[in-house]
Amino acid sequence: MDTTINQKPEPTPFYRWMVLIFVSLAMFGNYYIYDSIAPVFDLLSSQLNFSDQQLGLLYTVYSVAAIIVLLIGGFIIDKFGTKKSILAFALICLIAAFITASSPDFYIMMIGRFVLGIGAEPLIVAVTTALAKWFKGKLLSLAFGLNLTIARLGSWSADLSPGWARPFYENWQDPLWLATSIAGVSVAGALLYWGMENSAEKKFSLEKAETEKFELKGLYSFSKSYWYIVALCVVFYSTVFPFRAFAIYYFQQAHGLERDAAGILNSLLPLAAMIATPLFGLWVDKVGRRSLFMIVGTLILFPLFLVVTYLPPGPLIDVTIPLIGTGSIPLTLLIVMVLLGISFSMIPAVMWPSVAYIVEQKRLGSGYSLMTLCQQVGMAAIPWLIGFTNDLFSASPENPEGYAPGMWIFTALASLGLFFSFMLWKTETGPEAHGLETITTRTGIGAKKTEE
Repeated sequence: MDTTINQKPEPTPFYRWMVLIFVSLAMFGNYYIYDSIAPVFDLLSSQLNFSDQQLGLLYTVYSVAAIIVLLIGGFIIDKFGTKKSILAFALICLIAAFITASSPDFYIMMIGRFVLGIGAEPLIVAVTTALAKWFKGKLLSLAFGLNLTIARLGSWSADLSPGWARPFYENWQDPLWLATSIAGVSVAGALLYWGMENSAEKKFSLEKAETEKFELKGLYSFSKSYWYIVALCVVFYSTVFPFRAFAIYYFQQAHGLERDAAGILNSLLPLAAMIATPLFGLWVDKVGRRSLFMIVGTLILFPLFLVVTYLPPGPLIDVTIPLIGTGSIPLTLLIVMVLLGISFSMIPAVMWPSVAYIVEQKRLGSGYSLMTLCQQVGMAAIPWLIGFTNDLFSASPENPEGYAPGMWIFTALASLGLFFSFMLWKTETGPEAHGLETITTRTGIGAKKTEE
């Protein structure tokens, strides 16, 4: 019997790109909420008397929640599907933003950030799964790249909000209510995606995409190269993201910048990532040398926190962003953030795809899940540690030297990153190589030395 008569066609390009837009809206709101707390650090300190340790804990509890939920997020998405999962997690993010903005009580705010971790991280997994379902074999890498660019626009917008949303920054609460309203964008995107997929299911054949499940089986048989990449991932993200969390506040307190200028300076990181990450990805695909790229990225990162602490600030440079405003930024800080943006773009562009060359396909989900889990452990510990260190050394505008020990911690983490990237390069140029240095778009996957 011929069964092809009733076979549904593949989704049209219109449906696929509309899905990309809708799920990317959900990611935009997600990223904005996460980063919305940093521009109000100085207001939380001055108006609510929060210590630096408490400010760090607002990021730590997010990562603690993420660690817990990442263990089961994939199974939830498998059970309920992407459209229900994306909507549910977007609603959790909205509730989290509301809780965070609703009360000056520190513990209520911590609950809000914890709830955000429960919703935001599995939302990212659900969106990734949805894109894999809709774009498999159809420009999937481009779809992932565009989705990440729109998501990082959320971070960029949050950093710049002291400029474009200046009237909200008279108190600590209004910027967080603004973040709550932007969380509504996530929910709207999720609802539109639900409607689009409901319509598509009646007309088109949609493949089910596998989610990344964390499996303990075979955990200890991952290669040395894999563990070096995991270690680099942990120390890299434990350096950059906690620094980004405190950066606006640090630039205000230690260097006397206005909030607008500090926000513009911090916004250079997501801006660089939006532009440079895909370019570095294309470059390394053409030339290989992946572990060497990671060494270069960590070499750039290593001295920056000492430079920002001990070198003279240099002359003021006016940086203008259309429709946002102008900030006067010391040249040294500007150079540091540009270089940090290069490192922030280069290392992730090379590091995450490298895992696919090292771990066999059937264990790739476990490999990525374990890497993400370890990353969140580091990101849970370091923000609290930096805040504790700032308080311990009485860091303040009157005592800017008190911020130096925190910068030493970031430098120590960067030095560990340099060590792990060097060990990875040493392994990948030896007999146990997996092809990170040799596989290019010309040589193809055949240049890979497969894992035993």
